[in-house]
Amino acid sequence: MSLDITELVRLRAERPEAVAEAAARRVRRPLLGDAGRLMIVAADHPARGALGVGDRALAMANRAELLERLCLALSRPGVDGVLATADILDDLLLLGVLDGKVVMGSMNRGGLQGARFELDDRFTGHRAEDIERLRFDAGKLLLRVDLDDPGSLTTLESAARAVDAMAARGLPVFVEPFISRRAPGGRVVNDLSAEAVTRSIAIASGLGGTSAYTWLKLPVTENPDDMAEVTQTSTLPAVLLGGEVGDDQDGAYEKWRGALRLPTVRGLVVGRSLLYPAGGDVAAAVDTAVGLL
Repeated sequence: MSLDITELVRLRAERPEAVAEAAARRVRRPLLGDAGRLMIVAADHPARGALGVGDRALAMANRAELLERLCLALSRPGVDGVLATADILDDLLLLGVLDGKVVMGSMNRGGLQGARFELDDRFTGHRAEDIERLRFDAGKLLLRVDLDDPGSLTTLESAARAVDAMAARGLPVFVEPFISRRAPGGRVVNDLSAEAVTRSIAIASGLGGTSAYTWLKLPVTENPDDMAEVTQTSTLPAVLLGGEVGDDQDGAYEKWRGALRLPTVRGLVVGRSLLYPAGGDVAAAVDTAVGLL
């Protein structure tokens, strides 16, 4: 698909109200279809300054290319929807590609990649009232807990209030929890050991005054065989996240395939692994992921 960026910019400049109009007329669908599974494409990385894919530091910086890849992914059979920040979802609304799709707003993007305040992950994206006003279907928040970083406490409290705000509106919220730490040099690293993922699930499941509308967005553990025991930590429905792009895409598919058989796991939310696959074929990567469901 080739996009006319000039026309998109013209519409934004001359008729900003077109975004709200497109949101109002968007054809909605239930969160879960008849199969009871979810396949969501994620594209909320740029707003946190995370533009890299593999060894390409600015791969996601070309917005036209990103939108083309997203439109292609959303057109593939079995893809249920998209997770993104307001700027990208507004573009997709104006392009008219969100009818019949699940639309998930990304809520906290303030923990900029590489920043000293990265673990103080403020809610700078969609608010619960925005998701309700735009008739979107769910929200997503990132919760990284570093026991040595006071910023994690601010994020934890803010996340709990976001869970409350979404539940008050009857809107699902997908919580993506990690136990994290600072590596030498200051880089934030997520601990994917079975014990750490288990702890993160327990913490995330207890956020807010009710868990009725809470889903979990979970990584596959370092040892995929641990996932069966790890997911027993909570009865909340969960989706798997795709993680970083690697050369061993087939290995990633196998990890997802095994975890998707577990009782609480209901689908996949994958971003760069599908939008910028190692082989370059977005359609093939998306179709393979859909096939795992």
